Amino acid sequence: MKNKILLLFLFIPLFCLAQQQINKTMIHDGNAREYIIYVPASYDGSTSYPLLFSFHGGGGTSSDFINTNDMRPIADTAEFIAIYPQAAIDPDDGSFSWLHKAPTNHNDIFFIEAIIDTLSTQYMIDNNRVYACGYSEGGIFSYELGCRLNNRIAAFASVSGSMLVDSFRDSYYNLGFCTPIHPTAVMLIPGTIDASPHSNYNGFQPYYMSVNEITTYWSSINNTNLTPVVSQIININISDGSTVERRVWENGDNCVRVEELKVIGGDHDWPGTWGNMDIIASNEIWNFVSKFDINGLIDCNTTSNHEINDFQKRRILSITDMLGRNINEFKNMPLFYFYNDGTTEKKYVFE
Repeated sequence: MKNKILLLFLFIPLFCLAQQQINKTMIHDGNAREYIIYVPASYDGSTSYPLLFSFHGGGGTSSDFINTNDMRPIADTAEFIAIYPQAAIDPDDGSFSWLHKAPTNHNDIFFIEAIIDTLSTQYMIDNNRVYACGYSEGGIFSYELGCRLNNRIAAFASVSGSMLVDSFRDSYYNLGFCTPIHPTAVMLIPGTIDASPHSNYNGFQPYYMSVNEITTYWSSINNTNLTPVVSQIININISDGSTVERRVWENGDNCVRVEELKVIGGDHDWPGTWGNMDIIASNEIWNFVSKFDINGLIDCNTTSNHEINDFQKRRILSITDMLGRNINEFKNMPLFYFYNDGTTEKKYVFE
């Protein structure tokens, strides 16, 4: 009788028709590790859903990061499961850290892989569409997943977080060099005046790469165009002291690309929550990573060059003003465009 009750409990998530935010715990590497998952109401177990991991910064918590990078409303409309893991305590300084100080044999890459494997037994998961993003140290860790768990990660993004120099990764952390095994789409959202050593726009050699070194590295790995396509995002909020330039390295193997949202005048921020308010980092991330699976751009071989270059195959659901009112006038005012993939854009159209 006890076995039957346990079996019923394990399958409860498959039949729930209301959104759920669930605190989970697993024993991993001898430690009780925690993570939060958000399952949208649309999930009914009949269709495989992608996973999107969001990693908090060093010393932060998963519960706080949900409020910074709130993927829940996007998950509701775009239909994916959002995951917020909690870092382990670094014995060196007692902080929550994704990258423990050396020497240590702790490796959170395997913790994330264990979460993927566990959720794959509890939910219908699209294992070809597992994505990662993070802030600050969580952004650095996202690069590490792209390097060292590349067989499970389809695409990833880093906000205000740099990438370890290979020689530092190998000599200090004993992790070897970055070794992606498939073309991997990468988005980074750096601030040009970020003064943190591990996210400085110009890098912090010999430890952390500059933004130019990161984009050059992944453009080379992905065999993209050498020169980016550069466009300016409309400066909707002129009081935030920053602007955003979109830089895209296109035409990589399997149609992947590298994209930088360069926040000129931006600091150690999460755009859309604090700092720059011309973009919403959470929306930008999902709109980017969701176009790819483990094999590259989804429908790469059947997508026309025009569609690849446009990259915005979305449908507008509604347009509102600052007060949330649907409007018909589209000039000389800030507007919010809501799309069917769960993303939102702020625009200002001049007459």
